[in-house]
Amino acid sequence: MRLGIKIKTIQENMDIQLKKKPWFVRYRYALAGGVALVGLLAYVLIQTAGPRRLRVQLDELQTAQAVEADFLEYVDVEGVVQPIMTLMVNAREGGNVERIVAEDGRQMKKGDTILVLTNATLMYDIEDQRNEWEKQCMTYREQELEMEQKSLTLKQQTLNAEYELKKIRKSYALEKEEYDMGIRSKAQLEVAEDEYHYKMQSTRLQLESLRSDSAMNVIRRDLLSADRARGQKALERSLQRMEDLVVRAPADGQLSFVSVTLGQQVGVGQQIAAIKVTDRFKVHASLNEYYVDRITTGLPATISYQGKKYALRVSNVVPEVKERTFEVDFVFMGEMPDNVRLGKSFRVQIELGQPEKALVLARGNFYQQTGGRWIYKLNAEKTRAVKVPVSIGRQNPEQYEILEGLQPGDWVIITGYDQFGDVEELVF
Repeated sequence: MRLGIKIKTIQENMDIQLKKKPWFVRYRYALAGGVALVGLLAYVLIQTAGPRRLRVQLDELQTAQAVEADFLEYVDVEGVVQPIMTLMVNAREGGNVERIVAEDGRQMKKGDTILVLTNATLMYDIEDQRNEWEKQCMTYREQELEMEQKSLTLKQQTLNAEYELKKIRKSYALEKEEYDMGIRSKAQLEVAEDEYHYKMQSTRLQLESLRSDSAMNVIRRDLLSADRARGQKALERSLQRMEDLVVRAPADGQLSFVSVTLGQQVGVGQQIAAIKVTDRFKVHASLNEYYVDRITTGLPATISYQGKKYALRVSNVVPEVKERTFEVDFVFMGEMPDNVRLGKSFRVQIELGQPEKALVLARGNFYQQTGGRWIYKLNAEKTRAVKVPVSIGRQNPEQYEILEGLQPGDWVIITGYDQFGDVEELVF
């Protein structure tokens, strides 16, 4: 009996201990998770419905103020020093390269030897021509002596004819005088007169013939002299051809290259070297095709070096666009930097107009992300920044021209925006 009472008591106690807990206790973890999920969803909805914000450190960003200032539209580009002119050296005479005297990069003076050619055929031809010329010279000398002798003979014959003419005049005058004195008859005078006129006419014809012969002799001497001069010039040209086998620098400058090798056959007119004229220089640059319609000859430009500016001007524009760039040359307008050397680079600033008052903003990397369509503008307290649309006009390597969207004194963030995503507002 006691045993039964005891078992009943234990069973009652166990029933008390196994009594069920309240539902909110049993599901407390699930409820907590649900509450957290609802909170997260509410946060997302709030963020989606309102402006998206991102907290950042202002001191880690680059800011700038929009201000009224002079805006100078210019292009900043890298230019490389080049010679003002490059002279191509071509072979005046064909032959084989016998000796190369000068190497690439050597400073040359006008007339310095670059290389030497050899041409056996030309040398033989010149030697034959020289021998022929010497024979011609002997022939010319013999002909000259003959003409000199003939000239002396003609002079003597002329002298004799003139003497006879004088004698005839005197004889006739004497006979006329004797007729006047009655010593000679009229018939005798008439005979003497006829003889006088005949001899006078004959002698005059003889003198004219002698003068003609003398003139022809002079012409023949002139022709002989001309033939001799032509022969001499032909020989000189041949000797010059031999001299042309020595290729020389056409001007002072730097030997840019020699394009032939020892033993190589070189034809007439073949390019064999180049000389960079280094007494004057130009600056060469490649510009973006965006400026092809705005860069013209005569535009001013400057380079800055060691705190000093040097004036240039655009001397040549090649408007052909290749790989989205075109070529421009500049020349110095006066003083040049002391250390100008071929191949040295300078930053060139090309002025595209006169300075004008404008609302300007310092350049920044934000432009790469926005294309100049919007920007983060700070509030007066600099506690936050919001997206605002802007319109950017002209630009130079240092400034943007602000057309719309900002006022003088506005502060903006010009740092690159790639870290901000699409947030509408930055909080500091």
